[in-house]
Amino acid sequence: MTDCIIRKVEDSDRRSVVEIFNYFVEHSFAAYPDKKAGDGFFEILKGICRSGVFYVIEVPGSGVIGFGLLRSHQPTEAFNRSSELTYFILPGYNRQGWGTRLLKVIEDDARSLGIETLLANISSLNDQSLSFHAKNGFVECGRFKHIGRKFGQDFDVIWMQKFL
Repeated sequence: MTDCIIRKVEDSDRRSVVEIFNYFVEHSFAAYPDKKAGDGFFEILKGICRSGVFYVIEVPGSGVIGFGLLRSHQPTEAFNRSSELTYFILPGYNRQGWGTRLLKVIEDDARSLGIETLLANISSLNDQSLSFHAKNGFVECGRFKHIGRKFGQDFDVIWMQKFL
C-alpha cells in the first residue's frame, strides 16, 4: 500500500481537488458533469460539506490523490439523520485500501453527528464504485432508469444505502 495520509481539506488543496474531480469529469461516469469545473467548484464543495467533514488523501512528497466529503441529503431537519457521500481517488491509487479507510473516517464523523444512514448515488456504468459500495456494506435501495447521458451513453442512477 502506498504511504498516504488522510487529513482535513485545506484551502491550499483547491487546485488538487478540482483537478481530481475534473479527471473524473473527462474520463469516467463517476462524475456526472460533461464539462470541467472551474476553481470556484472548490468553494461549492466546502459550502455543501456537512459540519466540515471534507478530507483529502495525500501522498507525502507527491500531493493529494483523492478526496471525500459528507453532504446533506436534504436541507431540512426531517432528514438530519441521513447524509450523502462523495469521494474520488485517482487511478493508480485505488484498490489499495484508501477508499475504505477514507469511508471509515467519514463514517466515524457521521456517527458523531448523529447520522444513521449514508447514501450514495452512482452511475450504472460505474462498476468499480458499485462494487466498492457493496463490499463496504451498502445495498441498492433505488434506481432511476435512463436519466443520465454522458459520452453518448444513457445510464441509470443507482442509489445505495448503508445503516450505521
